[in-house]
Amino acid sequence: MQKNIVFEDSHIIVVYKPAGIATQTARLGQQDMVSELKNYLAAKAERAVPSAPYLGVIHRLDQPVSGILVFAKTKQAASCLGRQIADGVFRKYYYAVVHGRPEREQGRLEDYLYKDGRTNLSRIVDQGFPDAKRAVLEYSLIETLMVLEPWQETSLIKISLLTGRHHQIRLQMANAGMPLLGDHKYGSEQDRQLSREIGLKNVALCAYRLQFRHPAAGGEVCFEQTPEEEIFRPFFNREI
Repeated sequence: MQKNIVFEDSHIIVVYKPAGIATQTARLGQQDMVSELKNYLAAKAERAVPSAPYLGVIHRLDQPVSGILVFAKTKQAASCLGRQIADGVFRKYYYAVVHGRPEREQGRLEDYLYKDGRTNLSRIVDQGFPDAKRAVLEYSLIETLMVLEPWQETSLIKISLLTGRHHQIRLQMANAGMPLLGDHKYGSEQDRQLSREIGLKNVALCAYRLQFRHPAAGGEVCFEQTPEEEIFRPFFNREI
């Protein structure tokens, strides 16, 4: 677990979650970040009487998505970070690899999303739809590369998430004609076929940057990490 820790003090712990690992799960025998962190913190504290250390879950990433997460180590820190999310001052930035090249190099997507609890899928609906929630993000094209033969375009997109809805990036980008590679829930059959051909098992989405006010010191802090997954390497490593 220590190799995944980006930053730690007495108030927060910031970690990099690899794709394929759940943020938190109740399934027996399945690895998740919360359990791993609690084990790490308990071992670090060398407690004489076994007890679970406090770990506040502030936000989550889907299991097939990688990236930076911040957890609170005190209830006060959790409350402060929760308020920042509610007030919109907790900022999250992502890299995504999409199939094709966007028609517009930058833009803003604003939709209303409804989560179907029975299928664990979201869909875009009209504003007046019951339980619909406003979803907003901004994106910009970083670079387009070609893969496989016959050559197909794939693009690295930078995304600023302005609201945090269920599967928001995956759904909004697919709806706007920019489906994420590896996304078998919202991509088309053509997208899924390309993902299979390049051996991609997880969603090509990484939360590479978090920006918020430190819950104790009060100043703005920013944590950033280059995506580790292979699908991102051609865009960041020119030796490949």
